[in-house]
Amino acid sequence: MDTKNFVIIDGSSLLHRAFYALPLLSTKKGIYTNGVYGFLTMLYKIQEDYTPAYICVAFDKKGPTFRHKEYKEYKGTRQETPSELAQQFPIIREILDAMNITILEMQEYEADDIAGTLAKMGEQKDLDVILVTGDRDYLQLASDKTKVLITRKGITELEIFDREKIISEYGIEPKQFIDLKGLMGDKSDNIPGVPGIGEKTGLKLIREYGCIENVYKDIDNVSGKKLKENLIENESIAYISKRLGQIITTVPLEVEVDDLIVKEADWYNLKQQFEDLEFKSLLDKIPKEFTQKNEEINYEYDFKNVDKSKFEDLANYIQKSGKFAFKFVNGNSNYIESSIIGVGIKPKGEATYYINLENNMDEFVSIFKPIFEDKTIKKIGHNLKLDIVQLFKLNIHMDNFVFDSMIAQYLINPSQTDYSINQLSEDYFGTYGISEEDLLGKGKNAKNFNQIDLEEISKYISFMLDTVFKLEPTMLDTIEEQNMDELLFDVELPLIEVLASMEFYGFEIDKDELIKLGKEYDDEINDLTNSIHELGGMEFNINSPKQIGEVLFEKLNLPIIKKTKTGYSTDVEVLEKLKDQHPIVNNILRYRQIVKLKSTYIDGLLNLINKETNRIHSSFNQTITTTGRISSTEPNLQNIPVRTEDGRRIRKAFIAKNPDYKLLDGDYSQIELRVLAHISGDPKMIEAFKNNDDIHQKTASEVFHVPLEEVTPVLRYRAKAVNFGIIYGISDFGLSRDLNVSRKEAKEYIQKYLENYKLVKEYMSDIVNKGKEQGYVETLLHRRRFIPELKAKNFNVRSFGERIAMNTPIQGSAADIIKMAMVKVYNELKKRNLKSRLILQVHDELIIETYVDEIDLVREIMKDTMENCIDLCAPLKVDILMGDSWYDTK
Repeated sequence: MDTKNFVIIDGSSLLHRAFYALPLLSTKKGIYTNGVYGFLTMLYKIQEDYTPAYICVAFDKKGPTFRHKEYKEYKGTRQETPSELAQQFPIIREILDAMNITILEMQEYEADDIAGTLAKMGEQKDLDVILVTGDRDYLQLASDKTKVLITRKGITELEIFDREKIISEYGIEPKQFIDLKGLMGDKSDNIPGVPGIGEKTGLKLIREYGCIENVYKDIDNVSGKKLKENLIENESIAYISKRLGQIITTVPLEVEVDDLIVKEADWYNLKQQFEDLEFKSLLDKIPKEFTQKNEEINYEYDFKNVDKSKFEDLANYIQKSGKFAFKFVNGNSNYIESSIIGVGIKPKGEATYYINLENNMDEFVSIFKPIFEDKTIKKIGHNLKLDIVQLFKLNIHMDNFVFDSMIAQYLINPSQTDYSINQLSEDYFGTYGISEEDLLGKGKNAKNFNQIDLEEISKYISFMLDTVFKLEPTMLDTIEEQNMDELLFDVELPLIEVLASMEFYGFEIDKDELIKLGKEYDDEINDLTNSIHELGGMEFNINSPKQIGEVLFEKLNLPIIKKTKTGYSTDVEVLEKLKDQHPIVNNILRYRQIVKLKSTYIDGLLNLINKETNRIHSSFNQTITTTGRISSTEPNLQNIPVRTEDGRRIRKAFIAKNPDYKLLDGDYSQIELRVLAHISGDPKMIEAFKNNDDIHQKTASEVFHVPLEEVTPVLRYRAKAVNFGIIYGISDFGLSRDLNVSRKEAKEYIQKYLENYKLVKEYMSDIVNKGKEQGYVETLLHRRRFIPELKAKNFNVRSFGERIAMNTPIQGSAADIIKMAMVKVYNELKKRNLKSRLILQVHDELIIETYVDEIDLVREIMKDTMENCIDLCAPLKVDILMGDSWYDTK
């Protein structure tokens, strides 16, 4: 019978290794996950390679160990664990619990002592022991029955050591590594060792004498005057270092090996954790029967199909009821370009009426245009932006829309991921009605509405509109209770029309400019390709990381920075570290940058130009971000690069529609810092903004104690990083990465900043406490965000909650202000019946396609409205630039 494997994992070491090996990953909620993801990747690899019958994970426990009692400076030089890593320990523990893998930790002992004890217990039961760690101290535990797997660069490469390999490579027995450490010491653990003895000298002594005791017994014969002096002077240190470096294998554990047998995971719990942490690739590890969702359709439909002979009757019903819900149906998902095939209308207190519009559009517009534009009739719906776009197509400008269930739910729960009508029905009433996906299918086999049976469409629309009516009173009660009436009725609902208008009008594109730029990129890509092949000494596929790795690290012998499961890592982080080593590296970085720009922003934008309008019609999303910010998709105009000239040049293709128009770009200056100054009430910060000072220069002067005129660009850059980092609750670890300085230096910057802006520090503390007390924080307009994470036992989750609490009032208030400005600017242009149109919002800027005869008026409207839409202690400032293209306005 085959011997069974017993896998023992040094959890603390493995999580540290994974954290530093992977980029700093986080979930949409801001929970750091790179260490956990790397740990699990390694764990699954070990399970696949060794199929353990027994498994356990050992962790270090906080507090001093017996080694600290013997030598108080033990591990005294170690830096404090970065909070981004510390937050991940509770997460991996919860996951291991869900996997039914035993965790062991003990006061006074370290993880390696627990692992060493377990290894001996495993050997006594004749098991093959596999120790997994990043700590080379474990080599002393290797034997004929115990293998030590040491993690190398990256997270999936392991070097395997057993007794035979150690003897072959080092010429000593595994247990003699204890003596070697006594001589060499260990910088990372602050074990002193004997000065002047490194690995080479230490190995020579141990090979010759066998152990430290024998070295000192025969000290007179040790060759080398300085070496002998160091040994004699540091004899007690050598023995202390040996004791500190020896792994204890007799820890009094309260478990037996049989308690560590591999058990089946709690799959539902594990699945939920992987979903929360956005580990999509790891969901494949969950058996299919635990990932399938069973849904029921349970709804009675009340609908009527009507033809044009009944249009007048339906219009009369609406007039009498004074309120109706409606939803247009498009031929396909591209609601800008596709034809309208039908509309569902539900007057208050009536059934839903479905109208097929494919053959009677003129009659519909003639009778229902006055209804939609009637200021006394209330209109409601779900995701009304899509419907308003359809009305714009029909030259109908709806008035008095008073409720949108999707927008209302977004205010009630901005963290929700699904705002579909069937999800809201299930949330509020426990009734799951037919969803759009149920109706149309998904993937390659998905249908369009014009391929669906009329009765099925009618049922779907009936369910939607009935649910909207049912949701309205409940949702409005909640919004009133949470003091968000003004936010809903004065900002979010009016904004729907603004966004619909922006999508409908779109942004004019100079196709020739895009093609010209694409040609330039193609020429540069060809030149770079030739140069890279020449520098590499061969032709290879530059788009293949594997082939790039072989050229860089095998042919050109560049130093290996990191390895992955499939070979050498050639990610940006690696290449940035290598760029001074060989000219090919800079060429590869440039090649990748240009290829991405070409495929994403040249080819991508060319494919999205509307053939009829010659404009790009991006979708502006009102319910995606938890902060209240607007996002855009297809294309994502917020992602067009602005930090490089190559990226900015893409903006040259975004132009005014003809010579009679210009683009006016109004950009808020440092809006989030001004909001922070207002919310915190910090006098220094407020004064700086009132005096129109350069806030980053002013901060640098005060934080670094240099006269204003002596602030260097480097100091200003660092102050800027702290200014904006504070808003997002940045840590010393995060700031050190951003500025490429030590954590100690980064910590000093943050401390000095908070000492200078005392009320900012007070705000950060107060808002977290208020969030814990209330369970939520608010923006200036009372946009509320509930933060249950603030009361979580899990340190990582709680820390995330604290960052949200600090950030939400600032970023959320800035988002509210921009939305208010959009609504007021749009309404002012509309009220004055101007030809100029608001066509884009990106981050903190608004762009108006402005008729040349209206430039002075629009500039005045823009500046006055944007700067005065809210009264702040730190006055808002807007910079307005003009140009023929988006590029010209920057």
